[in-house]
Amino acid sequence: MPKPIVILGVFVADVTFRADRMPKMGETLLGNSFALGPGGKGSNQAVAAAMAGAEVHMLTRLGDDTFGDMALDIWGKAGVTSAATRRSDHPTGAAFIYVDEESGDNAIIISPGVAGTIAPSDLEAKAELIRSAGIFITQLEQPIDAALRGFEIARDAGVTTILNPAPAATLPDGMLALTDIVTPNESEAEALTGIAVESVADAERASAKFLDAGVKWSIITLGQNGVFLTDGRTKAHVPARAAGPVVETTGAGDAFNGGFAAALSEGASPIEAARFGCATAGISVTRPGTAPSMPARSEIEAFLKTFPTDP
Repeated sequence: MPKPIVILGVFVADVTFRADRMPKMGETLLGNSFALGPGGKGSNQAVAAAMAGAEVHMLTRLGDDTFGDMALDIWGKAGVTSAATRRSDHPTGAAFIYVDEESGDNAIIISPGVAGTIAPSDLEAKAELIRSAGIFITQLEQPIDAALRGFEIARDAGVTTILNPAPAATLPDGMLALTDIVTPNESEAEALTGIAVESVADAERASAKFLDAGVKWSIITLGQNGVFLTDGRTKAHVPARAAGPVVETTGAGDAFNGGFAAALSEGASPIEAARFGCATAGISVTRPGTAPSMPARSEIEAFLKTFPTDP
């Protein structure tokens, strides 16, 4: 049986506004629609991985409030096991999401709330859970010192570590050396390596920087151009494909990471897992929202059959 996936991250309530354009400072526009739903990169990835068939535990802090209840509800429906602690002294976080009506592209402001107080002690309290995992994933929406402590615990236990460095931030010394797989998008890869990623060739050059820092596999997501991945010996470009008209790209990166981790936990190679992740993301972009857009395992497998066998 595959070992579980443990995800350290943030849950926030997504407040999404769709409009024809972003307002200028001091300007008020009428939007086309509004939605309130579950979000946060860690939570979205947990939902994506669980919907894809993995056993997933979500490690975070939640407020003792309505948004915290929302988190537990969406996790329960997706099959995510909560490893969250609830606090009454801070609220659960929220995110403002602007979605361009025509393109589906987005801009986001995140206020992590109580998840912004996650500390290394939270990881130490869940050390046995982390050690029992096959994969430990984190992003950078919670404090980085907590993420670093989680990686230290995971690495000592031989657990595969995946860093989705989003949003981009300065990493502490040694964090990339504790990272088995790094999964930035183009802008995050540029922020961390100094190399502008505008093509597959650029992604290969940026990946070399990650590998030099001690990462075992670099996987750079390229939006509609798919993903590039390499371990320095093997390299592949896996194309992206949407399952239909693109409605919203907000959760695409999280869908990829969750689907990728689910496949990897079952013994797939990184390239096979990347194809599975691309199929997961290709379905998610055809639906509104983030966590609610994550597809079921049967949908991913059916869509994956339309992908080229050789990336």
